Amino acid sequence: MTFKFVGKSIPRLEGAEKVSGKLRYAADFEIPGSLWAKILRSPLPHARIIKIDTSKAAKLPGVHAIITGADIPSIMTGLRMKDMPLLARERVRFVGEPVAAVAAANVEIANEALNLIDVQYEELPYVTDPLEAIEPGAQVLHENPAAYKNAPERATELPNIQSYGTWSNGDVEAGFKKAARIFEHTFRTPLGFHAYIEPNACTVRINDRDQVEIWASNKAPFTLRDRVARDLNLDPAKIKVHILPVGGDFGGKTSVVEVPVCYFLAQRTGKPVKLVLDYSEELAACSHRHPAVITLRTGVDRDGKLCALHARAIFSGGGYAALKANAEVTVQGPRRVASYYRIPAIQVETICAYTNQVPCTQTRTPGSPQTTFAMESQIDIIARELGMDPVAFRVKNLLDDGDATPFGQKLKGIVVKETLKKALDTAGWKKPKAKNIGRGVAVYERPSGAGRSGAAITVESDGSVMVNLGVPDVGPGIHTVVQQIVSEMLDLPRERVKIRVEDTDNSPYDSGTGGSKSTNSVGTAAYQAVSELKEKIVTLAAARLGCKPEELQPVNGRYAAAGRKAMSFPDLMQLAVEQNQGAITHLSVYEPSRAAITSFAAQVAEVEVDGNTGQVKVKKLTTVHDSGTVLNHLSYQGQIDGGVITGLGFALMEDSSLVDGKMTTANLGEFKMATAADIPKLTTVLMQDATGPTPFQGKAIAEIPNVPTAAAIANAIEDAVGVRLYDLPLTSEKIYVALNGK
Repeated sequence: MTFKFVGKSIPRLEGAEKVSGKLRYAADFEIPGSLWAKILRSPLPHARIIKIDTSKAAKLPGVHAIITGADIPSIMTGLRMKDMPLLARERVRFVGEPVAAVAAANVEIANEALNLIDVQYEELPYVTDPLEAIEPGAQVLHENPAAYKNAPERATELPNIQSYGTWSNGDVEAGFKKAARIFEHTFRTPLGFHAYIEPNACTVRINDRDQVEIWASNKAPFTLRDRVARDLNLDPAKIKVHILPVGGDFGGKTSVVEVPVCYFLAQRTGKPVKLVLDYSEELAACSHRHPAVITLRTGVDRDGKLCALHARAIFSGGGYAALKANAEVTVQGPRRVASYYRIPAIQVETICAYTNQVPCTQTRTPGSPQTTFAMESQIDIIARELGMDPVAFRVKNLLDDGDATPFGQKLKGIVVKETLKKALDTAGWKKPKAKNIGRGVAVYERPSGAGRSGAAITVESDGSVMVNLGVPDVGPGIHTVVQQIVSEMLDLPRERVKIRVEDTDNSPYDSGTGGSKSTNSVGTAAYQAVSELKEKIVTLAAARLGCKPEELQPVNGRYAAAGRKAMSFPDLMQLAVEQNQGAITHLSVYEPSRAAITSFAAQVAEVEVDGNTGQVKVKKLTTVHDSGTVLNHLSYQGQIDGGVITGLGFALMEDSSLVDGKMTTANLGEFKMATAADIPKLTTVLMQDATGPTPFQGKAIAEIPNVPTAAAIANAIEDAVGVRLYDLPLTSEKIYVALNGK
């Protein structure tokens, strides 16, 4: 089907403002009379607080308020599980934990005041390795975590457990008995950072009517409003969160600590309070991706078919579980392990352990990059051990249309084999290779997410259209996609359709971005709203024309009743506004539902390894996506390119290591991320088929292209020089040691 606006490479609505620096982010808002806040953070990974003396800091000219945990209500905060004090009380459990906060006339005075606060600590033993944390006799970080509000049930007596879960399907014991060979391998992935450009920032003002106003870099303003109300015992009707652009999120923009701290400082001073974190704080003290230790035990029968899988994933959750948003307070990626393979018996066990490191949260496809690195690496290992070609082994075990996933789900439109074949053909998989050149492949699947979203559409008296949304722009371009959907449905030029976002008082509810759900949720809300609005317009226009609504039928894009001149839909809109004697508004709310539809991806990496130094150069990355209808090719390709490069950084360089419990990469000079110089030749192929759940049958993309990359590169390295690495990042030093150890 041919569309006017959908399926095109439409530039971003906000693009010109972004590149010109005109778009205002949270740190750019200057509220008159604002004070600056700074947070004093723990220098120790685990310690008892003996005494906090703020007297010298309080005397510093320009200091308006200082708060510690003793100065505010005993609040335990968290996205789900409430186990983290807003400011440390009695103990600190990671380097960077907030201990005190200052509000001062400017940021320089605030920083000087922090240096004058005297905190006396008694150092305690600490544990940063999740395996050591759950050993009997380990240093206990929380005496009774099960007692925290919203703590999940746990069927284990292991120490330091944030959450514990098991999921199974089929007879795993019988599956392993059937196996001709059983393979067991353990893989590790490191602590990693979201690496958004914009730092966390917020301003809080309490006005004369005791209404709390919040300007924050936050991906879910309505959720923020409701959580602040619950945690601080406030009336949500008296909290207004302004919906602002977000300069990158990837799961990290939740404002758990920053907004409440500013609230208490604003309450104490009677002035607005602004807090902007610097990048050393972001790297050392803000939420990160979970380090993981993943053990896979996999059985293969005599025919080379997978017959059983036991996966055990142990995640280092940090000092608190507060930054995990799901009800199980876990990392959900392992539940999709091997989801595209035919495995009759599976058991998955996940553990999130308390450790003395920065708390971890959802990070672009939570848990799946770690899990898929392990699974797709092991698939290659098993194939080579069996003397099989890794591709042939995959094809033998990948799902066919109609097959159930390992956990018994029946998916529609399974095209994983077709996706894999397209990737191999595009990458030139069978072409001859020079010495030390290797190719590796990995696959993945993920469905579109879903969440509650609203859209209010108004046809103005001049015939233009305003779409009111409650979702912020966090980068992927959802506002532009909504404009395309509405323009397509109303046959209006895009410049006649405006997008408006305001605040939680004046915008429709939205559950926020995340989980690859924006186009499915916000897009569907807009699609529903415009579809229902069209019915209103036809009814009103028919009344204006003196005919019945059913007599106005579209023919070749134009509407006409018997004996009347054909009109465009915008003409009908003008008649409807006249009949209505003013603007027409319609609100629609999308209630989340999940279709049994997923999206498959396959990636091929081609690498060159220097046999003398171990240095890896990724020469080409080919990625193929089962995409459904692509609504905006420019944004879609941007998601793929950005995701693949994120996966490249995860594979080769990102590592927020701890030494003596402290972050060694607390600035962007030390924390390595992929740059333009690291980007190889990128090739993308889209298998478009109108089978997705979003408007116009699109599918998710945001959290897919970053996932298979690390495994594809690891597999390519082994193909090049015969070295198998089991832990990330895949550095030249590790390869050098492995090569020289042979």
